[in-house]
Amino acid sequence: MNKKTFYITTPIYYPSGNPHLGHSYCTVAADVMARYKRLAGYDVMFLTGTDEHGQKIELNAQKEDMQPKEYVDKLVSEFRRLWDIMDISNDRYIRTTDDYHVRAVQKIFKKLYDKGEIYKGKYEGWYCTPCESFWTETQLVDGKCPDCGREVKLTREEAYFFKLAKYADRILKLYEENPEFLEPESRRHEMANFIKNGLNDLCVSRTSFSWGIPVEFDKKHVVYVWLDALTNYITALGYGSDDDSDFKKYWPADVHFVGKEIVRFHAIIWPAILMALDLPLPRKIFGHGWLLFGDGTKMSKSKGNVVDPKILCDRYGVDAIKYFLMREIPFGADSVFTNEALIKRINFDLANDLGNLLSRTTSMIEKYFNGVLPEIIEKNNEDNDLIDTAVSLKEKYIVYMEKFQFSNALAKVWKLISKANKYIDETAPWALSRDKNRLSRLACVLYNLCEVLRIVSILITPFMPNTSPIIAEQIGATDEVLSWELTNKWGSLSRTAKIKKGDPLFPRIDIQKELEELNKFVN
Repeated sequence: MNKKTFYITTPIYYPSGNPHLGHSYCTVAADVMARYKRLAGYDVMFLTGTDEHGQKIELNAQKEDMQPKEYVDKLVSEFRRLWDIMDISNDRYIRTTDDYHVRAVQKIFKKLYDKGEIYKGKYEGWYCTPCESFWTETQLVDGKCPDCGREVKLTREEAYFFKLAKYADRILKLYEENPEFLEPESRRHEMANFIKNGLNDLCVSRTSFSWGIPVEFDKKHVVYVWLDALTNYITALGYGSDDDSDFKKYWPADVHFVGKEIVRFHAIIWPAILMALDLPLPRKIFGHGWLLFGDGTKMSKSKGNVVDPKILCDRYGVDAIKYFLMREIPFGADSVFTNEALIKRINFDLANDLGNLLSRTTSMIEKYFNGVLPEIIEKNNEDNDLIDTAVSLKEKYIVYMEKFQFSNALAKVWKLISKANKYIDETAPWALSRDKNRLSRLACVLYNLCEVLRIVSILITPFMPNTSPIIAEQIGATDEVLSWELTNKWGSLSRTAKIKKGDPLFPRIDIQKELEELNKFVN
């Protein structure tokens, strides 16, 4: 029986500088979703990569006295190293300089040209080199780029154009008939208004620089970035190559995760290109918000105000950073990053709540039962609330995960963790241990805590894949009882599992001292 497929992508990142926490935010979210779907039994394809052509790359390489390919090779290695450090589980990594992508883009360009979807003309407009974007006079803000606020340059050159304007009504109809295609809702309204203000045909080639994919039938032109970059989602699957079996298997994409600043390209230009190619559209575009600093400034390489995730991962561990990004920040909205918020999440949620629950539970089992619970246990009605919360958690978790509400999914898991910590105080195992007639009741209490930890360890796997096995090992949970199918099946853990207390999951941090030290790195 074939598994159901799930295809998820990040944007392909522009390697004009080293990766920062903003890149990590989107990639971690996609990784979480991919791991969740794999856990639930799906055949997952998770794609990320780098968008490596364009004038900005060419100019940056010249400043470094390097060839463009040499320049991007150096930066791409930093992206790939970061994804290794952060334990990102992508199945494929595409570079737009990959030979197979170059050949496929040339075929796509020619196909659109032969169909009359691309024509030659002359371009005149305002161009922002850092953003690789063209703007009309009315779109400028105080005469500058509306995205990054930098100077723009009036550009005139021969170019090929894609007939984007002809697809305006079809895309508006798509939004109306399938509102889930573009989320959150605010992005859909924004894009609809953009289209209603009038779409121009899209410049898809350049002659003023050479670092790009040559147009095969007109070599003085190179394919402009958006046709080159956007098509990566299908070329990575083999579209335009001799072996397109993955394209047939995984396309259309289930979701493209993108930052809100590039929603316009993904929700307007990309559907139009696919319509012109007579290909199915992705099922969803999800435009997440920005990571902001405390002063409301966007985290951006072009502004030089980035946080190095490698430093954070080195100091606090990969899982702690992943947890913070997914718990602190509602996916889809802008959110402020502060050092203090990061440290507090680690201390309160991870050290106090989760770490303390595991430590208290395993310590008591070792102390009172030498690490092995007796088979005979005494149930009590005061267990019902904890058990009901635990077995009903999976259903609520799924609802939030399917909507990409990662923060809410984690909040539900932590509600169970908090209830378990409260359950310890209410049942007072230390008091039960002093009464030889209550040892079976004590065993029940401690078993219930282990079952909670088993369920928690499964549900945090997409977010904290390195922490889950540590919890499972300490409570003696085998792979068989850590399956997705048993997440809501109470009593799956062997009653005679060997419990072994380990080191603290997340040691507590002295907030004030750590803030002083961390500020040296990230400000």
